[in-house]
Amino acid sequence: MNIEEVAFTLIAHAGQAKSFAFDALKKARENKFDEADELIQQSQIEVNKAHKGQMDLLVSEANGQKTEVSILLIHSQDHLMTCMLAIDLIKEMIEMLKEKEKGEN
Repeated sequence: MNIEEVAFTLIAHAGQAKSFAFDALKKARENKFDEADELIQQSQIEVNKAHKGQMDLLVSEANGQKTEVSILLIHSQDHLMTCMLAIDLIKEMIEMLKEKEKGEN
């Protein structure tokens, strides 16, 4: 796979992961926690696919293969990292909503 394909793969999987995570938060706000948990699992699957692409680049670089850096590659890395942060924060927010729901019952 060339660098552009890797970058677009990272962007696609990270974007899908972030979308699942925000859908999970919406479900959690509706107290649909089982659905939220399923969406978070789907989000994690997608982010893992993106992370694998990133790791493949890192391993290649560690093995001496230089990676041509482009704005597209930088964008894909930024997209992945903000996605990972969003997922972590959304997981915490869902846990807070679960605790709130338990406290109200």
